[in-house]
Amino acid sequence: MSPLGIVKRNIRRADRAAVDRLSAFGVATIHEAMGRVGLTQPVLKPAWPGARLCGTALTVLLQPGDNWMMHVAAEQIQPGDVVLAACTTDNADGFFGDLLATSFRARGAVGLVIDGGVRDVAELHGMRFPVFARAVHAKGTVKATLGSVNVTVVCAGAIVEPGDVVVADDDGVVIVPAAIAAEVAEAAARREANEEAKRARLAAGELGLDIYDMRGKLAQAGLRYID
Repeated sequence: MSPLGIVKRNIRRADRAAVDRLSAFGVATIHEAMGRVGLTQPVLKPAWPGARLCGTALTVLLQPGDNWMMHVAAEQIQPGDVVLAACTTDNADGFFGDLLATSFRARGAVGLVIDGGVRDVAELHGMRFPVFARAVHAKGTVKATLGSVNVTVVCAGAIVEPGDVVVADDDGVVIVPAAIAAEVAEAAARREANEEAKRARLAAGELGLDIYDMRGKLAQAGLRYID
């Protein structure tokens, strides 16, 4: 487990140009381009329809039912950061609402991913502040127990280092390690171009059976057509 009571002020964030490139692609494309890795568990959902974000991870380790460290984290936010919060144990209390969103946005945050609960969803939607959370829960929290900021965390099953790239959309949340962000952006661009070409062929009526050369393998597997 990461140490408690620590705030790391200086972290190495992913290259900004790579983050900007990754922002053009969806979670599924990035996940596939990275070798089908990096996804969090599908328990994290957008708090409002159509939410989307891409930025560098400012990580927070919370204690159950306690959002003290979210306020501590606000001071460390730099423009383009995504606050990514994990908890020392499963907890769905409402750690975050519109007041913290207002604070985070003023500091330059582009969204929140949290393995916990959030509230004030209507207000978050109205603000267009992207939030991905385990639950929507009105239950309030206290400010009594230390966690940490900018340490390695496990968020919904994914290991996240401070400065990694976080991308989230309707398909889920994917984490791109900072060290390979540029490489993954390039691979995602190639995959997108390839898919666009296939999309055009499918739209013209061509079958995936032929585009992907499936017929021979299906026959070998024993598929039979009966008239």
